[in-house]
Amino acid sequence: MTPALRIPDGGLLLDGGLATELQRAGWPMAAPWWTSDALRTEGGRRAVRRIHERYVAAGADVVTANTFRCNPRAMRAADVTPEHLRRLIRAAVGLARAAVGERALVAASLAPAADCYRPDLVPGDDDLRREHGWTARELAAAGSDLVLAETMNSVREAVIAVEAALATGRPVWVSLVCAGGPRLLSGEPLGAAVRVLWEHGASAVLVNCTTLDDTESCLEVMSRAAWRPFGAYPNIENRFAIPKRSDVNQFIPAGIGPAAFARRLATWRTRYGLDVLGGCCGTSPEHLSALRRRLGQAGPARSRRADEAVARPRKDDFDEQSQPG
Repeated sequence: MTPALRIPDGGLLLDGGLATELQRAGWPMAAPWWTSDALRTEGGRRAVRRIHERYVAAGADVVTANTFRCNPRAMRAADVTPEHLRRLIRAAVGLARAAVGERALVAASLAPAADCYRPDLVPGDDDLRREHGWTARELAAAGSDLVLAETMNSVREAVIAVEAALATGRPVWVSLVCAGGPRLLSGEPLGAAVRVLWEHGASAVLVNCTTLDDTESCLEVMSRAAWRPFGAYPNIENRFAIPKRSDVNQFIPAGIGPAAFARRLATWRTRYGLDVLGGCCGTSPEHLSALRRRLGQAGPARSRRADEAVARPRKDDFDEQSQPG
C-alpha cells in the first residue's frame, strides 16, 4: 500500500525560502555546501532553527528541513564522509523538529543528485537509485514526517526519487521545476509527467522554483486532470538584471510584496483548488504570514500531532484519487 499524507479540506501551507533568509542574514551560499554550510557551526544551526520558527509563527503547516544539498554527490565534492553526512542530515531534521514541536509537519528535502537547473547533468539510473536510496533512508531515519523530492527537472530522476522515498515507508511529495510554460526544464510536458508520477505512487505533485506566470500556466494543466492532491510554491526573486538560472552568492530581494503574493496565491487556491501552497526562493515569513491571513486560520493539521496526520488510505481511496478524469 502506498503511504499517503492526509490533507485537510482547507489544504496545507508549506513554508517559504530558507536559502533566501540565510542570504538575507549574510550567510554564504556557494558550491559545494550551499545551505548545508549553516549546519556546520552552532551559529548557523541557531540561524536555521530561528528561520523554521518564524515560518511556523507565520502559519506554515509543513516546514522543510535543511537537507536540500545533503546528498552524497554534493558532499563528495566537499570531502564529506558518509558518517559526517549522516550527522548533517540528522542535525537538519532535528532542527526542524525542535522548531515546530507539534504545531507542524516536517518534510525532508530530497534534491536532484546533480544540478537542479541542468537536466543534461542528470546521472544514470544506477547512480540515481544508489544515491537517492541512501539519502531517502537517512531522511526517514532522521525522523521526518514525509519526503519532499523537490526541484526535479526530469521525469526519469523524479520517478527514481519517488521510488526511493516510498521504499522507506514515508509519504512522498514530488515537485517539478518548469520554464517556458507547462514543461519541465528537460522539455518534457508537465501533464504527462504528473500522470507518470502519480502512477509511481507520489502522494502529491507540485511545481516549485518556477516563475509566477509559468507556475500559473502549469496549474492550468494540472487542474484539468483528475490527479489530486497538487500544489505550487513559486520562485519570486527579482532576477531582472541577473542571467537566467545563474547562481548568485548574495541576497536577491523579492519581485513582489507580501500582500500581492498573498492575493495571487489565494486566487490560485480558489481558481484551481490547490491542496498545497507555499513559497520558494525570494519568499519570506512575511509573505507566508500574508498568505495565511488571506486564506484564513490554520487548518486542523496544525493542531494535532504530526504522526496523526500520516495515514495509509484504503486501497479504494487511493485508486479513486489516482484515476484520470
